[in-house]
Amino acid sequence: MALFVVFQTTFFLTLLSLRTYQSEVLAERLPLTPVSLKVSTNSIHQSLHLQWTVHNLPYHQELKMVFQIQISRIETSNVVWVGNYSTTVKWNQVLHWSWESELPLECATHFVRIKSVMDDASFPEPNFWSNWSSWEEVSVQDSLGPRILFVFPKDKLVEEGSNVTICYVSRNIQNNVSCYLEGKQIHGEQLDPHVTAFNLHSVPFIRNRGTNIYCEASQGNVSKCIEGIVLFVSKVLEEPKDFSCETRDFKTLHCTWDPGTDTALGWSKQPSQSYTLFESFSGEKKLCTHKNWCDWQITQDSQETYNFTLIAENYLRKRSVNILVNLTHRVYLMNPFSVNFENVNATNAIMTWKVHSMRNNFTYLCQIELHGEGKMMQYDVSINVNGEYFLSELEPATEYMARVRCADASHFWKWSEWSGQNFTTLEAAPSEAPDVWRSVNSEPGNHTVTLFWKPLSKLHANGKILFYNVVVENLDKPSRSELRSIPAPANSTKLILDRCSYQICITANNSVGASPASIIVISADPENKEVEEERIAGTEGGFSLSWKPQPGDVIGYVVDWCDHPQDVLQWKNVGPNTTSTVISTDAFRPGVRYDFRIYGLSTKRIACLLEKKTGYSQELAPSDNPHVLVDMLTSHSFTLSWKDYSAESQPGFIQGYHVYLKSKARQCHPRFQKAVLSDGSECCKYKIDNPEEKALIVDNLKPESFYEFFVTPFTSAGEGPNATFTKVTTPDEHSSMLIHILLPMVFCVLLIMIVCYLKSQWIKETCYPDIPDPYKSSILSLIKFKENPHLTIMNVSDCIPDAIEVVSKPEGTKIQLLGTRKSLTETELTKPNYLYLLPTEKNHSGPGPCICFENFTYNQAASDAGSCGHVPVPPKAPPSMLGLMTSPENVLKALEKNYMNSLGEVPAGETSLNYVSQLASPMSGDKDSLPTNPVEPPHCSEYKMQMAVPLRLALPPPTETSSLSSSTLLDPGEHYR
Repeated sequence: MALFVVFQTTFFLTLLSLRTYQSEVLAERLPLTPVSLKVSTNSIHQSLHLQWTVHNLPYHQELKMVFQIQISRIETSNVVWVGNYSTTVKWNQVLHWSWESELPLECATHFVRIKSVMDDASFPEPNFWSNWSSWEEVSVQDSLGPRILFVFPKDKLVEEGSNVTICYVSRNIQNNVSCYLEGKQIHGEQLDPHVTAFNLHSVPFIRNRGTNIYCEASQGNVSKCIEGIVLFVSKVLEEPKDFSCETRDFKTLHCTWDPGTDTALGWSKQPSQSYTLFESFSGEKKLCTHKNWCDWQITQDSQETYNFTLIAENYLRKRSVNILVNLTHRVYLMNPFSVNFENVNATNAIMTWKVHSMRNNFTYLCQIELHGEGKMMQYDVSINVNGEYFLSELEPATEYMARVRCADASHFWKWSEWSGQNFTTLEAAPSEAPDVWRSVNSEPGNHTVTLFWKPLSKLHANGKILFYNVVVENLDKPSRSELRSIPAPANSTKLILDRCSYQICITANNSVGASPASIIVISADPENKEVEEERIAGTEGGFSLSWKPQPGDVIGYVVDWCDHPQDVLQWKNVGPNTTSTVISTDAFRPGVRYDFRIYGLSTKRIACLLEKKTGYSQELAPSDNPHVLVDMLTSHSFTLSWKDYSAESQPGFIQGYHVYLKSKARQCHPRFQKAVLSDGSECCKYKIDNPEEKALIVDNLKPESFYEFFVTPFTSAGEGPNATFTKVTTPDEHSSMLIHILLPMVFCVLLIMIVCYLKSQWIKETCYPDIPDPYKSSILSLIKFKENPHLTIMNVSDCIPDAIEVVSKPEGTKIQLLGTRKSLTETELTKPNYLYLLPTEKNHSGPGPCICFENFTYNQAASDAGSCGHVPVPPKAPPSMLGLMTSPENVLKALEKNYMNSLGEVPAGETSLNYVSQLASPMSGDKDSLPTNPVEPPHCSEYKMQMAVPLRLALPPPTETSSLSSSTLLDPGEHYR
């Protein structure tokens, strides 16, 4: 025992001595300074890479150490980063560490040093930091090249919203350098005379091809140097959303997700993010080829649960989401197929369909939707393989759309897609009687009845209405009835009925049958009942109508009206216990007057007019002003009237009129009030509250004063349009006296004119008589026809005029009268011009030349005949003319006796025409031979020639040497009768 104690004591003493020695040895070596520090650069990632070793470590021993690293920029005293790096160090191990710089490494010189400390639990404290290693300098600027301006970093890739530092390096400190971000100048901090840094905060995403940054350096106005970079800013990689997996056939899991924003950039700087599907139970991984879905093959083992991790990754970031999937709980069925309808009739149908088989004893839950007539009905049914459902309570002649979808009945995940089909039920007879109304115009001896009906709704028509049957039955003579068939879609018909009572039945018919009948009874009594009309006011909701209840039994009331502008009769049926209703429709328009009639229906279905109401859904201001007449104008008053103005056609009830009056005095007369018009001018206004009063006497005016007025009606919505003022001026006070004097004078003048007009025949005969009667001619009195004196009468139909002599006298010439027997002494006398009116045929066998005579009535100035045209003819005078001029002496004497002896000299320059008529010459035969022995003139049936001789001029007898100029008036082939 004592030996054991001695041995134990010796062992502990030896161990204690060994540990003391070890501690002393380590204490001599500690702290351990890092050595062989080397620093390299990575310009792409803008990072410093450090490597070093620790000497004097125990052989094959691992120690936990902490290294503190300092990084300075530009100068060693300018420390920009300090940090610790902990690791386990082995003997003779080379350690590595990297640091990423915010400032591009090319923009400044960096310095790095390092120290260490023991952090191992096997060594007691205290532990001391080693000495710093020497500064290691890193500079990249020496390798930039010979250019004078550089911008860094090159092609840097960052996320949207990041902070970025850029800089430029200028070789020449004299250069003036400006930098721009997308064309907008930016300002930075100068690090040294050659380097300036710019801190960009929360850089935005501008375009997928990058953001442009450039700097330009200029020295005076000599030259410019431009350098730039492209900063690639990508969208932030989002975590996939709505990650889900499901199966449709228990062979494949189809996984889908929402990828969010695409982070791809142009020029392949960063492609779209990639997605990887990892299943943790099996340890398998699959790289997905699509951005939003990926298929996973299900193995045929017993695995039903899958733990998926979806990893999204790009150059800058990595995101991931997880889900746990149970196959039997994620079944998404394929669409049902073979949807059909069987035994379809008017109200029922059977729907059938099939589903794709999944597993044995698999139960399906199916949902049916039925759409038709604006309604939707839904039914649920559970099936195994084939589905069937009985559809009932369908509407006849209606097209339906039925569709079905299915899901797993045991573990519902989601419905399949819809599969559907359309079908149409068969027609049925109309189920409701048409809504019928009538309009009756009573005339003497008959009624004109216009029937109206509304089309049946599709719900009640049960098919296409083909025609309407109208049966008219005479109640006074039951044996007489009439059937009319009116093709659809007509909705009215007109009947002419005598003064008997009639029952009218109307039914709507389709291909299956007829609807119930609507019955209307027309009484034999006339319906033109006089009922007082009541005015009502409409609202935005329509017209609110009420009426007194009809005494006795009634089966209902009917309100009818006309919709404008089509003037289509509309009506509304009201129950027997209701005495009010609201008529509302979109057809009501503002400013349109609507007339409502309220009828009561007796038990015999006879309508009786109860009340009339009229109104506007919204009254408007009058559309036009009346045409005003000014009457009874005096020096102190005038009357305005507008009797022809119709108030019925206005867009509101006329409540009265406003009369506006202006005057220079700008003072309102009694009964007028001052008013301001819309243009700001002042005037006087008088209000007429009675719409039937359409006249106003404006009095108390001043004589010879100027006034303006206009009249406009007004309704509850306002007054009529602004119009131009009509001007009126009051007369002088003495003007009435002048009128009293002038009126009698005007009356006398008119009376004298009337008397003169009545005595015009007497005045005409007195002042200017008509052409003398040939029987009373003094020329004819010289010729006495013994055989038939009446043949000497000058008739136009008996003689053809041959010539007209036109004699002109030049100025300064005086002609001696024939009675004085003086010769013509003037230098030149205008020779007579003869116009020959020859017979139609050259060898005319009619009577010979007629004896001419002067007709004093046809005597006019030569100037009046100046408009006649003369055509020259050969100057040869016809013998007939010569023969006429050598007529018997008794003719010449008669001519001299009548007018030659009393003539005097005619002033020179005057010309007159004297038409000389002629009768047939006493000789017969050739016209060219002159008569030597005149005989008694025969019957003269033609005017052979007429001469025009100057008035009061003696004609010398013609001789063979006489020079005559003649003009042909008519062609030889033309006649004058």
